[in-house]
Amino acid sequence: METTSADIADSPRPAPGGTVLGTDGLLRCPWGTSAADYIAYHDEEWGRPLHGDDALFERLSLEAFQSGLSWLTILRKRPAFRAAFAGFSIPAVARFGDADVQRLLADAGIVRNRAKINAAIGNARAADAMEGGLSELIWSHAPEPGPAPRKVGDVPAVTPESTALAKALKKAGFVFVGPTTCYALMQACGLVDDHLADCHARRVKAPAGKTPARKSAAGKTTAGKTLAEKSAAAKVSR
Repeated sequence: METTSADIADSPRPAPGGTVLGTDGLLRCPWGTSAADYIAYHDEEWGRPLHGDDALFERLSLEAFQSGLSWLTILRKRPAFRAAFAGFSIPAVARFGDADVQRLLADAGIVRNRAKINAAIGNARAADAMEGGLSELIWSHAPEPGPAPRKVGDVPAVTPESTALAKALKKAGFVFVGPTTCYALMQACGLVDDHLADCHARRVKAPAGKTPARKSAAGKTTAGKTLAEKSAAAKVSR
């Protein structure tokens, strides 16, 4: 779920500021209050850990289709996308041919963009050929929990982990998987919890006054030591 100019008012990426009190008395990330579709998505899906090759293929595909559009558009078209793409079954989509591409281009229920349609089919073929599976690859790039963001300005658009994930996916043959798209995927699928600190949907509430460091793709924490260095130091102190 990438932010574009079309998403400023209604995107699932938070708007400037902190949490907003809803009419139901619950504090939410600002973007989670702008439309009923967003409230449900914010409360029930975004930031919840999601596993499974097909499930993650769906999210990755929809993130690619969203590029340049409002995420609300994608949410409302999601049932049509699922019907058009065989429930995002990786083996099924991997078998799509020219006739399927023409069928999809004629389907007004989805985003009819040839490049994105071809990317989804190509990505299904790449996922189908992977050893270990797509879910394993994606979750291998999950960082250690970091500090809870207090305001939208604390939420990054790209991280070392999302950059590493994009590189790994591209190496496996995926397209439309830049670092920003990959971080949006990580947020949506619960690899990171970027619900604001006071948001009722945040899974883990940060203890007051504590801001745990987030591990980078290189294994470094914000304190500057690698995990290997920490392990070595622990052995010396024994």
